[in-house]
Amino acid sequence: MRVSNNLVGILNLVTLLLSIPIIGGGIWLSKQANTECERFLDKPVIVLGVFVLLVSIAGLVGSCCRVTWLLWVYLLVMFLLILLLFCFTIFAFVVTNKGAGQALSDKGYKEYRLGDYSNWLQNRVNDNWGKIRSCLEDSKICQKLLTDNSTPAADFYKEHLSSLQSGCCKPSNDCNFQYISPTNWTKGATAALGNPDCEIWSNDANKLCYACDSCKAGCWIT
Repeated sequence: MRVSNNLVGILNLVTLLLSIPIIGGGIWLSKQANTECERFLDKPVIVLGVFVLLVSIAGLVGSCCRVTWLLWVYLLVMFLLILLLFCFTIFAFVVTNKGAGQALSDKGYKEYRLGDYSNWLQNRVNDNWGKIRSCLEDSKICQKLLTDNSTPAADFYKEHLSSLQSGCCKPSNDCNFQYISPTNWTKGATAALGNPDCEIWSNDANKLCYACDSCKAGCWIT
């Protein structure tokens, strides 16, 4: 019993120490945030840090001071967290299980379609796309492709692009655009009529395919 209490105490001491930089990071974001993405993250980070701090204190005091009821509270919270994580994993699989991406012949990357996901997830993505798009733009996810303007078409098609780069930084394969550079494509007359992304694509580095359904789909794979 003493050994198990010591292990619980050590574990909670470590998590308590980890909660301090988490809270500090959230406070720093709230004070220094310059973008919508950073402002979106500050409160959840602070709440997470405070939660970890309180749970760690309960476990630490309960194990070191032999406070039985605190240990039971700690164990109950841990059980609920494990149960919540299990339920979330199942839920995430249900709403995204068809969105693994479509492999393309002679291409190193896959294509992603928002319609492959559940209607619930599609609605949530569309409702919050402004904030998500702001985060993607701040992350400079397409910056590597922008600097590789001399990449030959044959080499580009063999690139193993991430789901975000494939969905947000280039037009869909359905569009049949002519490749000029990774972020510069010439529109043709044989684009797939059923794919609205073909009309949304722009060679403007600030627009690209950030408004495309393929970009919205790709952000849930990464």
